[in-house]
Amino acid sequence: MSLQTENFTMGVEEEYQILAPQTRQLCTNAQQILPAAQSILGQAVVQPEFRQSQIEIATPICRSLPEVRAQLTRLRHEVIAIAAQNGNRIVAAGTHPFSHWQEQAFTANPHYLELAQKYRGLMHELVTFGCHVHVGIGDREMAVQVMNRARLWLTPLLALSVSSPFWLGTDTGYASYRTQMIARLPMAGPPLVFASYQEYESVVNALVATQIIQRPAQICWDIRLSARFPTLEFRIADMCTTVDEAVMIAGLTRGLVRTCYEQALLNQPYQAVRPELLLAANWCASRSGLESELIDVQTASAIPARELIEVFLEFVRPALQAFGDWDEVCSVVQNTLQRGTSATRQQEIYRRTGSLEAVVDELIQETIPSPIVAQPYSSLMGSEILKL
Repeated sequence: MSLQTENFTMGVEEEYQILAPQTRQLCTNAQQILPAAQSILGQAVVQPEFRQSQIEIATPICRSLPEVRAQLTRLRHEVIAIAAQNGNRIVAAGTHPFSHWQEQAFTANPHYLELAQKYRGLMHELVTFGCHVHVGIGDREMAVQVMNRARLWLTPLLALSVSSPFWLGTDTGYASYRTQMIARLPMAGPPLVFASYQEYESVVNALVATQIIQRPAQICWDIRLSARFPTLEFRIADMCTTVDEAVMIAGLTRGLVRTCYEQALLNQPYQAVRPELLLAANWCASRSGLESELIDVQTASAIPARELIEVFLEFVRPALQAFGDWDEVCSVVQNTLQRGTSATRQQEIYRRTGSLEAVVDELIQETIPSPIVAQPYSSLMGSEILKL
């Protein structure tokens, strides 16, 4: 087995909030936006989501970070423009600052209604938005070995992406309250270590057999093997507010996968860190983002967040350099450390203005991407579509 660069294709899924501009509240207008969006972008690119107040896009399969940036820029511009024609706005963040979950109608899809029935209040309250990154790995056995190693580095990815500090009109004290909401589900959280793909399948099949889930695609682990595509899917990140942040998370994720892939090829040992420590590390990142200490699970120690980010960057640096992504990813990481995460920026606006509406207004502006002219979009339109 050898390292194959085609293994490291990328696909990014983004879940957007649909807002009424007058009230800044979530509004259930997905069905008014979807037909036009799907007509222009394709049904595989734009999809309904669990709530009628959200909409999801999936990029085509991308083979470079510039492709990811171009596609996210194009798709955000299109969805924002189509929503505006219907009198709505689009926001990218892990939670809405003040809209109530009781007012968010489910999408009339048997799959979604089935989830609501099974998980009851937990699913009814779950009005959250995430950014999912797929990285291609054709060999499922190798994908499991990569996942075993990559699970040690979930904390930096979460800490850099946090964007959900507010819930039901209050500052929760968490940078990613979305993480806490999802963690209550029985099929969520960091994955365990699996000895083989057969063991992975056995566990997933047992969850189906016991009716905890109805199908493998309902696994919500922070990393999972996609049930439909030859990819590892990272689900740890909050919805990234800016395109820069989404590109950063995609680049870091692919760099992490390649680094772990190369380690697995050499059969290098790794720490089978206990799930309790991984959960604690994720909780710390969810609570404070980059504003305090994070847990280095490999040394079982609490260290300053910036220090752990530096350790992570050095770990993935050779892979990022091999892809030609180091300068761009490192620049956005450094900007995030200096400017603050989306959660920090939201909290600062609220402290300054006392207005959650002002927070929403800023999120609307940050969601809009800057134009990109480096590559014509037409050269990307023939790509395959990644969509669950």
